[in-house]
Amino acid sequence: MEKNVEIFEDLFVRYPCLETERNRIWSAYKILCECYENGGKILVCGNGGSASDSEHIVGELMKGFMSRRKLPGNEAALFNEIEGGDDLSSKLQGAIPAISLVSQSALISAFSNDVDPDMVYAQQIWGYAKNSHDVLIAMSTSGNSANIVNAVKTAKALGRKSIGFTGEETSLISNICTVCIKIPEKATFKVQELIMPVYHALCAMVEKTYFNI
Repeated sequence: MEKNVEIFEDLFVRYPCLETERNRIWSAYKILCECYENGGKILVCGNGGSASDSEHIVGELMKGFMSRRKLPGNEAALFNEIEGGDDLSSKLQGAIPAISLVSQSALISAFSNDVDPDMVYAQQIWGYAKNSHDVLIAMSTSGNSANIVNAVKTAKALGRKSIGFTGEETSLISNICTVCIKIPEKATFKVQELIMPVYHALCAMVEKTYFNI
């Protein structure tokens, strides 16, 4: 926990403007921990630059971020009877289960064409969020993007927790997410510039909590 506090506090040293979101960022960390501890997965979505952030977050969660996550002995032992198992287990890393919903290009294009483009992420939440501890990370600088709002509404209907990333204005997302981190900027590019250090800190904190690095 001490290492996590160091990461957390360093975020505000480097970006003092984020101090207004201190409690919400910590709450988001606790939600992600609860998700992992209970076998849940993290579902992430956004549009444009936020779509890139969705991919980025999943990349940090599904493999070593700040350090390589060597498999513990009991997990490496699963490969003992597999030919080349030692090599396989030595190259695998501990993962925090996460899916970027923006990556599903065939599904997104089919659903947009056949049903409704504003429902492309909601449909995936409906299909993927079967574990009661699954969590949605929803990113929209305006907080009002229809496809992101619908995803959050669907998560709420399922009883799933959601973490929103928006700009500073009150929005549809900020009103319905379990926790909404409202970056204290209005211009899209300025919001996006500050979202990255927040999710980097969250990913690093969760990693240190569960992979003893």
